[in-house]
Amino acid sequence: MFFTTITLIAFVIDKFFGEFRFIKHPVIFMGDYISWFEKKFYKDSIFLGFILTFSLLLIVFILCFILENILPFWLLGIISSMGIASKMLYDSVKDIIDNPQNIKFLVSRDTANLSQSDINKSAIETYAENLSDGVIAPLFYLFFFGFTALFIYKAINTLDSMVGYRNQKYSNFGKFSAKLDDMANFIPSRITAFLIVLLFISKKSFFAIFRYGKLHESPNAGYPISAMAGAIDVTLGSDTSYFGKIKKKSKFGDGKMEITKDDISKTLSIKKRLDYFLILSLLIFISIDVCNKS
Repeated sequence: MFFTTITLIAFVIDKFFGEFRFIKHPVIFMGDYISWFEKKFYKDSIFLGFILTFSLLLIVFILCFILENILPFWLLGIISSMGIASKMLYDSVKDIIDNPQNIKFLVSRDTANLSQSDINKSAIETYAENLSDGVIAPLFYLFFFGFTALFIYKAINTLDSMVGYRNQKYSNFGKFSAKLDDMANFIPSRITAFLIVLLFISKKSFFAIFRYGKLHESPNAGYPISAMAGAIDVTLGSDTSYFGKIKKKSKFGDGKMEITKDDISKTLSIKKRLDYFLILSLLIFISIDVCNKS
């Protein structure tokens, strides 16, 4: 019940308050360490990339293990809420409906010449993919393995976002981080996909997972993206421009190609259902545990 209660507290706090902007986020500290290590020790080396990953995870493990053993559960719940990005993700993607130019802050692709449909598509893909990385995966590790595991996951995810690129600079240095992130997200990404199917009650979404999920260059991102494409009956993916060069990408889904702002709203409608589902599920787990102990 200990991990379950912390998970419930964390999720509810994030739902209502989101990011604590008055304090420095733990991920920022992780990013500072990664930047420092890279500046001081960078070489085109898989081994040095491993040392970066190992050292950061060791630091996070030691600090979190100490906190997990000295802080009360309610305070651990408050801190854990900083590892969940449900409200921030929802607000950021919803903002694109009224401020499409802000898509440049959410994606790494070239955005200057995107059509309105492409902007809407990018927003939906961002929400689907980050629903796994920013919401379901953190909750998964917190619920099953506790406070320390949550922030180890966040460290892995931060490493991947900073050095896990398949380019000349990071193909070796970030290789270990990228592979570890793929492993960490393997189960959560598939849970996310099936939650999308369940909460939209969509047969088309279910079959889209099996038809398109494996087509993404990432071993994980294609599953929630495919599920969302099927759920709202659109086609996501397709060739995309990065740094002035067109990158060949698969299509996900067989719905309409012209994507509107209403499709973003339809995508975001999952949040309320997901919130109720997760809170109710956690309360049920806590109740069962209390009954078993009484």
